[in-house]
Amino acid sequence: MTDLAISLLPWQQQVWDSKARFKVVAAGRRTGKSRLAAYLLIVNALQAKQGQVFYVAPTQGQARDIMWQVLLEAGHPVIKSSHINNLQITLINGTIISLKGADRPETMRGVSLKFLVMDEYADMKPEVWEQILRPALTDQKGTALFIGTPMGRNHFYDLYQLAKLEEHDTYEAWHFTSYDNPILDKNEINMAKESMSSFAFRQEYMASFEAQGSDIFKEEWVQMSDEEPDIGDYYIAIDMAGFEEAGKKKKTRLDNTAISVVKVNEDGWWVKDIIYGRWTFEETAEAIFDAVAEYEPVAVGIEKGISKQAIMSPLTDMMKQRGNFFNIQELSHGNKNKVDRIVAALQGRFEHGAIKLNEGDWNLEFLDELFQFPNPQVHDDLIDSLAYIDQLAKVTYYYDFEQDEYEILDEVAGY
Repeated sequence: MTDLAISLLPWQQQVWDSKARFKVVAAGRRTGKSRLAAYLLIVNALQAKQGQVFYVAPTQGQARDIMWQVLLEAGHPVIKSSHINNLQITLINGTIISLKGADRPETMRGVSLKFLVMDEYADMKPEVWEQILRPALTDQKGTALFIGTPMGRNHFYDLYQLAKLEEHDTYEAWHFTSYDNPILDKNEINMAKESMSSFAFRQEYMASFEAQGSDIFKEEWVQMSDEEPDIGDYYIAIDMAGFEEAGKKKKTRLDNTAISVVKVNEDGWWVKDIIYGRWTFEETAEAIFDAVAEYEPVAVGIEKGISKQAIMSPLTDMMKQRGNFFNIQELSHGNKNKVDRIVAALQGRFEHGAIKLNEGDWNLEFLDELFQFPNPQVHDDLIDSLAYIDQLAKVTYYYDFEQDEYEILDEVAGY
């Protein structure tokens, strides 16, 4: 293998050195993904005592165009034979590297794989991996590399998130931009940025997983403030996630439970915090109880439905155990679909500066949802919980009266 003269970029070396069985790399254009894939295909094929090695692109034509020549150049010292018609390369140890197209999944059934590369995985149907190629790695306990440029929040994003969240060493994920390739001229990338839409540049060069937004909410509308208003009342609105899905494998696609903590007065809303996560019954009840205990809201609302019914039992038990009782109002959709409800509650307020956000760790997730709403590839749990404040909050308005005309009998009520 020393004859291969393998030379890696710094980011490629990180991936190369990892011991993870499944490696997931999201990278921008021209970062060197194909060269890394070629080296790994050759080295894994040389190390294989049995089984095959596959390189899979979205189509067989793409597989040929992207990888064939790169493999011939990189593996020249260890290639025994190559056949362009069937896109197969046989190495000196007898192992075959086959180039395949995900658009022809029937050609990949019934094989035993030692190593697999799935290039531009975002452009493939997820069933190719889940139903055909993952089982093919089983008997050899084979390994795999997933590489590509993101295409919004699809199955590649799911896999990337799974690899980022995984607590053991089976999966590992990396994110690299075109700037991470020191060979590329940075001025050329900057010139591309000037001629492309910001969304296209972020996706293609910065390897961003963001989905195309609808421009319902504009960035210039967002106002930040870490100063709590002197007057106003706290309200807490909760958008519940579905507990029945908590055990499913694709946990990264599950909704979050989101708890919006908002101080409301005549001038608008100050969003103190949005607490969110994918929790069990007990963890959800604990999060709600703690938020209520800390902020002492005048009202607490939970979205109606099965999830609300499910959480009431552990939450009621917690109230009894800790001697702190509070009433929960049931929030409804009001005969509106989610898009109309969220737009009605938030768009005008954001546009006219009536919502200010406290700075916190939740800002990034919230703004990601806000700017890409209502793209179905992006969660909307945090903004949905905030929209419920519109239904929950009851603002007391104060009016000035001339003392010679009216006598104030109740300062609180304003009569």
